Amino acid sequence: MFQIVKSEKLADKIYLMDVKAPRVAHSCQPGEFVIVKMDEKGERIPLTICDYDREAGTVTIVIQTVGASTEKMVRLKAGDFFEDVVGPLGNPSDFVREDVEELKKKKYLFVAGGVGTAPVYPQVKWFHEHGLDADVIVGAKTKDLVILEKEMEAVAGNLYVTTDDGSYGRKGMVTEVIKDLVENQGKHYDVCVAIGPMIMMKFVCLLTKELNIPTIVSMNPIMVDGTGMCGACRLTVGGKVKFACVDGPEFDGHEVNFDEAMKRQQMYKTEEGRAMLKLMEGDTHHGGCGNCGGDE
Repeated sequence: MFQIVKSEKLADKIYLMDVKAPRVAHSCQPGEFVIVKMDEKGERIPLTICDYDREAGTVTIVIQTVGASTEKMVRLKAGDFFEDVVGPLGNPSDFVREDVEELKKKKYLFVAGGVGTAPVYPQVKWFHEHGLDADVIVGAKTKDLVILEKEMEAVAGNLYVTTDDGSYGRKGMVTEVIKDLVENQGKHYDVCVAIGPMIMMKFVCLLTKELNIPTIVSMNPIMVDGTGMCGACRLTVGGKVKFACVDGPEFDGHEVNFDEAMKRQQMYKTEEGRAMLKLMEGDTHHGGCGNCGGDE
C-alpha cells in the first residue's frame, strides 16, 4: 500500500498528489513514469512523474480526469492509500546521461502544453539543480488551466506563459511564441523538448523542423497499459515500429508519424477499433511480446 501524503486540485479536472513510494523516489529520473493502481480491482493508470523527493521518499503525480477510474482516483485524500505504485518505468530523458559540461554549451527550450507542464517541470528542475539555464514556454487554453506556474518560474531561466484566448500572459499558441523568440528576438536553441497534447506536439515539430531545431517529444499521452502488451502506444518513428512505454516515452519528434499515432488513438477507444488494429498489424501489434521490435 502507498499512502497519499498530499492531495490538491490544480485546475478544473487536474489534480496533484504526493505519494509515499521510497523505492521509486530513490531511483527515478526526469522523463520516466509510474503505473498507479487505485485498489485490487482498479485500472492500471500510467502517469508521468512530476517531481520527487528522495529524502522524504515521495513522488508527485498529476492526474487529469478523463474517465471513471481517474475520477475515483482524485477523490482520494491525504491519508488514503493506493494499492500499487510501480516504477520507475520507461527511459529517462537523454540529457540525464550527458556530461553536464557539454550540456552547458547547449541552449534548451522546453515547451509545455496543458497537463504536459507536469512532466516538463522535473526536467527543467533537473537543469536548474545542475546549474543550467533553460527557457520554458507554458501554454494553456485559458488562465484557469495554467498549472505549476510558480514552481516553473523558480527553476526556469526565462518563463513565457501563453493562453489561447489571451486571458493570461501572451495570446496565442505556443508555436507563435517559439517563432517570436527565434525570428524576432534572435534567440538560438540547440534542442527543443515539447510535451503536451498530440496535436500541439505535431505543430511544434513542424515549426522546429523549419527552424532547424532538433526536438524531443514525449508520447506518454497514448500509453494505456504501460508494459507494451496492449498495443495502444504502437507508433512509427523514423519508419520503424516503436512502443511509447518500452522504447520511450521520449522520441525524436521530427521522426514521429503523428497523424498515424492520433488515428490509432481514436481507433483504440472502441472494441471494434482495437480488433481492427490487431488484425491490420498482426505480430507487430504488441510491444512486449518478444515477437516484434518493441522490446529491443
